[in-house]
Amino acid sequence: MKTELTVGEMARRSGVAISTLHFYEKKGVLKSRRTAGNQRRYPRGLLRLVAIIRIAQRAGISLAEIKETLSSLPEDRAPTAQEWRVFSASWKDQLEQRIRALSQLRDDLQGCIGCGCLSMEACPLRNPEDVLGKDGVGPVLLD
Repeated sequence: MKTELTVGEMARRSGVAISTLHFYEKKGVLKSRRTAGNQRRYPRGLLRLVAIIRIAQRAGISLAEIKETLSSLPEDRAPTAQEWRVFSASWKDQLEQRIRALSQLRDDLQGCIGCGCLSMEACPLRNPEDVLGKDGVGPVLLD
């Protein structure tokens, strides 16, 4: 069995585009070895790492956070089961906060969705004459 994969093999086996693999490398979350002919080669174990990166991205984790979390790993392998438990636990609180924030946003928008009037009495987006500008930028009532 081959221990290394070409970029095309890696893309086909992982289900991501070659350009995505190149992007992951540019962002520092994935590393390849270069041959004498300057072709990329990936250790087979990085297939699991690409899957983990994709799972984390689907959960809304930024590539910068993924890179930081995975920085303790050797460059040629994916996390072990124990390492994955530690990594996923570090993301769990962030995901719970995001779920709470989205649930609150959903509940706040209940009064607006469908009516289009943005009721001036109850609308959390209301900011007449920019009186909230002194409290910061953006929709400060929603934060």
